[in-house]
Amino acid sequence: MNGRVVLIGGGVRSGKSRFVLKRAAQFSDQRLFVATAEVRDDEMRERVALHRAERGADWDVREVPIELAVELREAPRGAVVVVDCLTLWLTILLLAEENIEQRVLELTAALAEAQADCVLVTNEVGLGIVPEHALARRFRDEAGCLHQRLAANCDELYFAAMGCILRLRPGPVEVCS
Repeated sequence: MNGRVVLIGGGVRSGKSRFVLKRAAQFSDQRLFVATAEVRDDEMRERVALHRAERGADWDVREVPIELAVELREAPRGAVVVVDCLTLWLTILLLAEENIEQRVLELTAALAEAQADCVLVTNEVGLGIVPEHALARRFRDEAGCLHQRLAANCDELYFAAMGCILRLRPGPVEVCS
């Protein structure tokens, strides 16, 4: 039996991370935290330190900015894996000029095959204004398509807003082609 896939999206500072840690702790005592952020400055270093303190020492932490599919396939049966965050991962892929479509296909295939429960964190970016620059518009569009693909196949789907967590019911949805 493959693991469950849980997706939580929402705005920045909406309560996603706090919820994810509590939800993931219900799945397993064997916990892996996959951080997609790349620390490139002092401000990001400080953010990472705050997140580490919030998680505590109960987590095995891996920094995986690109190869999420590999990490998910290698996660042990019965573990829980938290991936935080998919929009940072997408940003890194865009800036590295990776093949986004291929990486998303690899990710969805890995989630379908994973033996661990996977809890994915992402930022909802499609609720704001149309970005001024082409790269920002592409990011918004790619994020929306990624979210649709994942939501169509997840076992649990949540949306965070203003510190409240809303459980959404996944159902048949059309995904970006």
